[in-house]
Formats: sequence, C-alpha cells, structure tokens
Amino acid sequence: MTFRFSRTSFRLTRLRPRVLVLLATATTTAALLPLVTPSDAAVPGRHASPVIDPNASPMSPHHGVAPADAMRPTAPVLAGSGWSVTASGTALTIDMHRTDVVSALVYQPRRAGGGSRVTEYAIRLSMDGRHWTKPVATGTLADDTTAKTLNFAAQGTRYVRLSATTAAAGHHGWAAGIERISSSSSPAPLASRAAVQLLGDPGLTAPSTASLPVDGWTVSATDEETAQANDRAANVLDGDPTTVWHSRWSPKTVRFPHALVIDMHRTTAVSALTYQPRQTGANGRIGTYAVSTSLDGTSFDAPVASGHWKDDATAKTATFTRTVSARYVRLVALSEAGQRGPWSSAAEIRLSGPSDPAVSGSWGPVTGFPLVPVATAVLPGNKLLAWSAYAVDRYGGSNGYTQTAVMDLTTGRVTQRRVDNTGHDMFCPGIALLADGRVLVTGGSNASRASIYDPRTDTWSSTTDMNIARGYQAMTLLSNGDAFVLGGSWSGGDGPRDGEVWSASAHTWRRLPGVPAEGAMTADPKGAYRADNHMWLHATSQGRVLQLGPSKQMNWITTDGNGSITPAGTRADSQDAMNGNAVSYDIGKLLTLGGAPAYQDTPATRRAYTVDLNGGGRPTATRTGDMAATRAFSNSVVLPDGKVAVFGGQETPVPFSDATSVMTPEIWDPATGRFTPLATMAVPRNYHSTANLMPDGRIFSGGGGLCGDCATNHLDGAIFTPPYLLNPDGSERPRPVITSTPPSHVALGSTLPVSTGSPVGAFALVRTGAATHSVDNDQRRVPLTFRQTGEGSYDLSIPSDPGVALPGTYLLFALNADGVPSIAKVISVG
Repeated sequence: MTFRFSRTSFRLTRLRPRVLVLLATATTTAALLPLVTPSDAAVPGRHASPVIDPNASPMSPHHGVAPADAMRPTAPVLAGSGWSVTASGTALTIDMHRTDVVSALVYQPRRAGGGSRVTEYAIRLSMDGRHWTKPVATGTLADDTTAKTLNFAAQGTRYVRLSATTAAAGHHGWAAGIERISSSSSPAPLASRAAVQLLGDPGLTAPSTASLPVDGWTVSATDEETAQANDRAANVLDGDPTTVWHSRWSPKTVRFPHALVIDMHRTTAVSALTYQPRQTGANGRIGTYAVSTSLDGTSFDAPVASGHWKDDATAKTATFTRTVSARYVRLVALSEAGQRGPWSSAAEIRLSGPSDPAVSGSWGPVTGFPLVPVATAVLPGNKLLAWSAYAVDRYGGSNGYTQTAVMDLTTGRVTQRRVDNTGHDMFCPGIALLADGRVLVTGGSNASRASIYDPRTDTWSSTTDMNIARGYQAMTLLSNGDAFVLGGSWSGGDGPRDGEVWSASAHTWRRLPGVPAEGAMTADPKGAYRADNHMWLHATSQGRVLQLGPSKQMNWITTDGNGSITPAGTRADSQDAMNGNAVSYDIGKLLTLGGAPAYQDTPATRRAYTVDLNGGGRPTATRTGDMAATRAFSNSVVLPDGKVAVFGGQETPVPFSDATSVMTPEIWDPATGRFTPLATMAVPRNYHSTANLMPDGRIFSGGGGLCGDCATNHLDGAIFTPPYLLNPDGSERPRPVITSTPPSHVALGSTLPVSTGSPVGAFALVRTGAATHSVDNDQRRVPLTFRQTGEGSYDLSIPSDPGVALPGTYLLFALNADGVPSIAKVISVG
C-alpha cells in the first residue's frame, strides 16, 4: 500500500496543561456557585481529609503505603478552554464545543458553611444538546467536603449534564443554589478556578465492547525494520507479545510520524483500539498518537481518538469518540513516550467493537456510593449491605466505629449510617451469613470484636469477643448453624491463629487447639501475616470444612471437641493462589480461579481448577480451561444455571493500584470447561472490590481502593446483566415466573410445592453471599430435583443434608428450557 500524507497532516495540538473548570455564569451568578480557592481545587481521586476522630490511628503498616501510581489519576483532566456552561433548575450543563471522550466528572463540594452539597445526583450525556442519554451515572455522595469522582463508561460526547436530585440533610443544598439562578440559562465563559472537572479517556479497555476476531486481517506500515531484525508490521497481529513491529532504524532511521494500517478485509463496527507496547525494552513506546478510519484505505476521516499514552509496558486502549463503520484503521505514532528517540514499536494491536448483549451481557449505569464498598452482603427485601472502615475512603487503627450503607436494589437509592454501638471498626473482617439471615462480622481493625447485623430490624449489636484477635481471617457457617473462623494474622499482634467456633445458641467462642493455621498457610515470603489470609472454606456434613486454598495444600477440618486438620492432597498442579477464590457451583463441586503465589508483586495465574468432593474420600482436583486473563483480587459469582462469572482483578496484584487491571469479565461453563469473555467494565475492580448475585439474576460489582488521598478509590458499583437475560438487541428475554408464594422457611428434607406461569426446565437454590477481599465462602448453588404435578405445578425436593443445603437464606430460581432464570423468591432453609 502506498501512503500519501504530509507530516503536518498528523500534527496534534500540544496537550494543554491541566486546568480547573469554573462553573460560573455572569458575575451575579458566580457568587451562587460552589467555588473553591486554588489551594482547595479538586484533584481527581484526591480527597481532603474527612472529619474524623483526631485520635484515630494511622494506616496499618501491614498494608504499606499506596504505590506512586495510585496517587495519579488514570484519566487525564480535560482542558476547559473554549467550554461554556448553563445552569437551569437543578442541573448544570457543560458544553465542550467539541466532541471528546469523557469518563468521569469530579465534583468538589463547598468547603465553607456546610451547605450547597449534592448528595443524590444523575449524569447524562448528549452529542447535540437536545437528545440526552439515560443516566450514565447515578448515586449518593457522602455529606463531607472531599472531592467526589463520579465515574461512568468512557464515551464520546459534547455535552455533560450534572443534575442534583437532593441535597445533604439539614442543608439548603447546591440544588437550591441552582434554582436561584434558573433564570440565567445562557452560556457563560469558564475561568480558572473550579468546582467541577471532566476526566478524559483512562486508556483502559473500552467499556461494553468485545475484541474483534483477527482472522483474515492484514497490516501494513509506513516503515518497518527488516535489515537488522524481523520487526515487521505483521507481528502486531500474530498473537505473540514477544514479537514486535519496529519503525526502521537501519541503515537509516525514519523519523516521525510512523503509521500502521490494519485492513480487516470487511466493513465492521469499530469503537476502540488497544495497543500493547513491546515487552522487551522501552525504546519505541508510542507516546502521542492519533487513530483514524477509512472505508477504502485512501481517504481517512478525522481522528476518532488521539492523546498521549503513558511510558510503561501496560496495554493501552484508545476509546473512539464514536463507533464507526470501517474497513481500515490507522494508528499514527507522533512521539516516543519517553523521548528516547525517533522510534515507534508495538507488540500487539487489537480492535474492539460493540458487544453482543446475548453473548456478552451488558452493564447498567455506574452507581455512586457514600463509601468504598469493601465488604457487601445481600439482604432479604432486595437490599445490599456495604461497609468500608472508620472512614468512607480510608482505614487505620482501631477506632471503634464503621461507615455502612444500604442500597435498595429496587430503587437504586443508597443510605449511609455510622455504626458506633458495637465498638467495632469492621475493616478487613471475616464474614458469615447465619442460619437465621443475620450477618456475623468478626475482627479486622478492632481485631477481637464480633458484631451482628439483623436485616429484620436494621440493627447492629455486639456478640462475645473472639478468643484470638484477627484480621483477614476466613469464616464460614457450619452445617449445625455455628460459625468457624481460621487464620487472620493481619491484625491482632503476633501469635498463632488457630481455629475457633462461635455457638449460635450460646453466642460464645470455643477454641480449637487441634486446628492450627500453619497447615493451611501459603509459602508467602513475608510470613504469617500474609500467608494465613483470605482462606477458601467450604462447609460440608457433620460440622466438617474443606479448606481448599489459597494454599496449594488442601485440608479437611473437623470442628467437634478440640478439632483436627488433616491433609486432603494438593490442588492438582496448582501453586499457592493468594487473592484468588473458590465458588461452589454444584453439590460437592467447586471452581477455583486465579490468584498468585504471594500476596502482592508477583504475577497472577490464569489457571482454574475444579474440586470434586463426591468421591467419598480425598477431593479430586482437576485443571479446567484457563481464563483469558491472569487475575488476582478478582471476585467470582455462581449463577442460577451453574455457570460462574469472574470480575476484575489485576495481572500482578498490588494493593491500591489500578495498574494491570483486567477490565473484561469472563464466564465459565461447567458443561465445556471453557471461559467466554463478557462486556468490558467501566471502572477497575481490584483490591477491596466485591461482587454479589442479586435476586433478579443480575450481579453487583463494585468497590476498590480505600487508600485515603489517592486516585484509586472507587466509591461506586454497577449492575451487570448476564447474557442469559438478553436478546441480541439488548431487550430482555421472556422470563419464567414463580407465581406461588413459598413459605418463608422450609425444612431440610421437605417437599416444596411451587407454581409457575410457564414451563420450567430446572430449579436451583443459590445461597445469598457476603463478599470481601475476593472471598465469599458461604455462596453455593444447590440444583433441586423435582417432579411435575400438573400444568405449571411442581414439587421440589429440599436436600436433607445440612452440609449440602447449608442453613440460611437462599434465592429460589426457576429456569426455562433456554436457561433463562426467574426473579428469585427468597426463602430460609434449615
């Protein structure tokens, strides 16, 4: 292919310095807007210290400090020159007067006087100022002065509208301030101080896209090195990251610009380009770039993406300002990221297009929370309980109180509460869902404390302190309704972390000297405080527990008397897999996913294993299909049909960092042992993130961070709709409906009559989950045997073994012949 373009045709305006956007109208209007001084200016992801206990202890040294990349926002602050704003009613509308990719709005509440604070909000986008999207982000903000980063799926837009739906309690609120200027709705210039900023393309995998297959593609370049190395353009499509394209450097260096053109040999909808820098050496990493498209390979449109990539080895994605129909995609390199020379290189180039909802599922808007949801539990009444630590965005010390929130999954509203009465900072705890539906939370920052949340009364209370102080411990309910805990050297001082059991009847703890934690530890080089964390526990019959990870050694644990721990073999050829997880997808069958040999700074694995307990003796561990991505700090959820979805994580786990984030979820099918990619996420979900199955068959995924003054706090979540609920056009598939009202409680071994409005092919119970630090030990799926007694009438057989149907709260799903689940009925079993 012959290229004809001038060097100046690809000249980009030098990136403007980061400036702050003042949302003001005329002089009289400006006095009413929530301005901040330059020293108070909002910095994305950075927070002013909240009003907290002045005697609060600093962050635990066990966590270390947030890495340098956690202090820098991933997405660039967009320059506001040429922008204007209108204020009308309870909304502010920013007109950028150009189309740009936007991924977040940063809102700095008023610092003085306490008023003029938004609590509930909605963000909408528009290309023309007349036709607006449905909200891309909604939520509830903490009533404090910290800057709030309101994330949403990165996409091209010209207009961004922030609507304040309510103000902080006891304040007139920012919404009221806007009402006073509603008569002033004409555009006004923007100045240099700000209450609001917009963030651009974060360079992560474009949200809600799917990678396009490269079959039949070809690629050409303006120049390539062939004299001294085989660094041809074709290497960017070969799937091998060790081979590279490199611009020509022998016998004479070709200077910028350098261009690659991919010919897909078919016209395809394209919305993003992903660039993988070379993995051997830094020379040639692309810095400033532009991407354009063409139907004929000769006439290329104006760039659909441009910017500057960071000087590191991580993959970068350029999100297009709009989805385009194209055959050719051209990437032009205009500078070298580290200014090392006039070279360009690439290991791999991939293109993405809009995902098919029937194959990949879809994401709802990002919902803001008034805290980082570090721990979450599904409650009856279609609600989700979440909590962080003594503060909404940071942890440290033993302060005796916890910030909590409850999300109403029906309305999306989130309410916040500080829990003081238990004297318990519940950061980094163990969690077990009790047989009666209450939530038992142990240890963490207040390492010996134990608290119980009762969803029936929406109250917290204390129970007896543990005998051994712990943090990062593992917990599970036992088949007899008691709760078992093991490990947890993160807090509570030195000493052994033997097992102990909480009695549901006496509310007291009993030590198990026969269950030392040492036999269940990983070989982490940093010792016990990293080696006995976040264990994967699965309760079985007669009060026994299988500890199946993250250590490669599995163990059977008994909990009667002094207890015992007995080796149960290794997890096939798996290494230690800290910060991976295990999910019970069928009776006596579990799937383990990912993890890393050490807690952090060690590459994770993509491996997955099944562990089968049904052989009568030693568990059988077998390697199943690998995930497409390596993951640690991810979260996994079992679905009503027995498939398992995994969200987020990092290729190399580093607490508080968003580097090497895995943005594409995957779903595992037990029938094939294979993983399938799902629609990509809008926000990274790594350390301190969670995921939970909801009663409507959708999944909540949220959280990440909690590092105080950092850019990686994610005070939000989003709802994922799995592909089993969707048609290719995104509309919902018809669901079966359970028309009868089951009793609130069913006994083990009983028969449960159920009526449905249409034929049903399967029924399943899924125990409600409680997740933190990648672990949700109590979730499990129990497929039910049944017989049809009439048209739309069925008798379901509830298992008689409490080791199969662990006592507690379950979601009862009916599934039709196509695997589409009903909205669940919530019942108590046991």
